[in-house]
Amino acid sequence: MSEELDRRNFLKVVGLSTAAGIGSTALPVWARSVSGKDKNKRWRMRLSTSSIHYMQLPIEKACERIAKLGFKGIDIWSAHNGCPHLDDVAERLGAEGLKEMLAKYKLKLFAFSVYKGGYERYAELLGNVGGGVAVRGSTGAAKPEELTARMKAFIESLKPLVELAEENNSYLAIENHGGALLCKLDSFKAFVDINKSKRLGIALAPYHVQAQKESAPEAIRICGRQLFFFYAWQHQPGNNQLPGVGSTDMMPWVEALARIKYRGYVNPFMHGHPEADVMSENLAKSRDYLLSCYRKLSPKAETITSIE
Repeated sequence: MSEELDRRNFLKVVGLSTAAGIGSTALPVWARSVSGKDKNKRWRMRLSTSSIHYMQLPIEKACERIAKLGFKGIDIWSAHNGCPHLDDVAERLGAEGLKEMLAKYKLKLFAFSVYKGGYERYAELLGNVGGGVAVRGSTGAAKPEELTARMKAFIESLKPLVELAEENNSYLAIENHGGALLCKLDSFKAFVDINKSKRLGIALAPYHVQAQKESAPEAIRICGRQLFFFYAWQHQPGNNQLPGVGSTDMMPWVEALARIKYRGYVNPFMHGHPEADVMSENLAKSRDYLLSCYRKLSPKAETITSIE
């Protein structure tokens, strides 16, 4: 099948309309209640991917690759592992230049990943583009008997950032990681029980859940409406981290996302930096695999609100 046919099929299956805000942000409205007429709408899986997959390319070329593959959302990375994209956007393009670039490639801004540099550094830029999700990590691991107190203190420490997100029409998502405070299923439970802010949530990385020998679908269930970002990312080496390349059956993941009414993008992801053509080939496999999972969802199985 040709790449162009693949892309047309992608757009048809996901049901995306280019009239629905081309080049604008795809801001997940986590705080909005679901109206009665929306409750019966079938979930629409939307796919994004991360600019760091093309960190060897300028941000414009990364966007061009991502758009050509049919992805409609993008997660732009700060300088983790030397990725130049977000700093380049901030210094060279600014908010207006970023909006123009996204419009050119018909991409929506899903997230800034700010592991390097911190949210404060990029908050105003994110707000000026229209808002989105800012992804960062938590802090050091807690002993089981200390988990609740440590999680409460951590969430309390985030209040200034949550206020900053409010000011900039954005959301803060905390990623789980091995050896971190947000790590195992009991820590997810502590987070969602303690967190009362609609601007604060979780960026779920199943890679790290699998590394703990725990259940990714159960992690999705626990996160519920506090799931702001989802990495389609499996605990395998090299390119096998990607959906449809490695051996993990992600159908239960997609089903779990439907059950919790996940409103963000599903973001195929891996660490490591293969050559750009190899990356594109594998991301195309991930796209097709995730769409095959989506097609298998029974129309009667789950209905959730879709947000364009």
